[in-house]
Amino acid sequence: MLLRNKYLFMAITCFSFNVLAFEEGYASNGDTKIAYRDYGPASGKPILLVTGLGAQLTLWPQFLIDDLQANSFRPIVFDNRDVGLSTRFSSKPSQLINYLKYFLFIPVTSEYSIEDMALDGISVLDKLEIEKSHILGMSMGGMISQVLVANHPSRIETFTLISSTASTPNPLNGPKFKVTRQMLKRTAAQDDIEGRIDQSIKLFELIGTPGKTYDTPQFRSDMRSYIKRGGDDSGFLRQMAAIIGSKNRKQLVKSIKSPTLIIHGDIDPLIKVKNAYSAHKLIKSSELVIVDGMGHLLDESSYQQFQPRLMQFLKS
Repeated sequence: MLLRNKYLFMAITCFSFNVLAFEEGYASNGDTKIAYRDYGPASGKPILLVTGLGAQLTLWPQFLIDDLQANSFRPIVFDNRDVGLSTRFSSKPSQLINYLKYFLFIPVTSEYSIEDMALDGISVLDKLEIEKSHILGMSMGGMISQVLVANHPSRIETFTLISSTASTPNPLNGPKFKVTRQMLKRTAAQDDIEGRIDQSIKLFELIGTPGKTYDTPQFRSDMRSYIKRGGDDSGFLRQMAAIIGSKNRKQLVKSIKSPTLIIHGDIDPLIKVKNAYSAHKLIKSSELVIVDGMGHLLDESSYQQFQPRLMQFLKS
């Protein structure tokens, strides 16, 4: 496989019965470098996965990547700006002040916007010379994807929106207070890796599948590798500022004509399920799937519930 530029290299990951190759590199949106990973194969139908708040590209579950490839798709993932290996920014927003503004409905300023982040996704498609792609966005990635899909309809095959919202979050449609409180603690242990892992476990337990055990040796090992790759977590606060400082997207979302599948857990404690119904009303070309017992995180048991409908939709 040919190297695309000096940043690109081949990585090989071994699984139980096969060897999976992927390419990594950087796309450019002005001065902002966006790290991406192209799982291939080149003959597959491209699907760009847009990840959520503070999440690196490595957080996409391997079962999803494997299943997409098994169904003749070409998964492409990337680090949103300000996280992982993508360009990092420097402002230092106060999480306390921003959350107070959030609860008091006072506008929040941010160093960059959701619109900027949507263009980051387009830059990845441009770098890989992909004219049209399926788009799958989850959580904040769904918000970014709404802008991407609405503003660049000629680049879109289909749009899948998971665990997200078409409204600017506010206290009336936002997360439960205990979830917000735990998110406030996210950046409190920057210099303590084990402390960051502990905070992640507590957050995952709050927003993930009820009863699922996250405090396992494997999870802790994976999180150590994740933290080592991504470094500090300061981008989380700037990304959060971009979310709660964003303009209302309802009119923009109404303009989406691309075939759209909306998937949401019925017990999502971070982005309430009513947001899925609202998005479904706004996007006339959409279908809605509500998943029983699914929280905000994508685990394999929840995925299996909607996997047949997702594949049918992507192939239709």
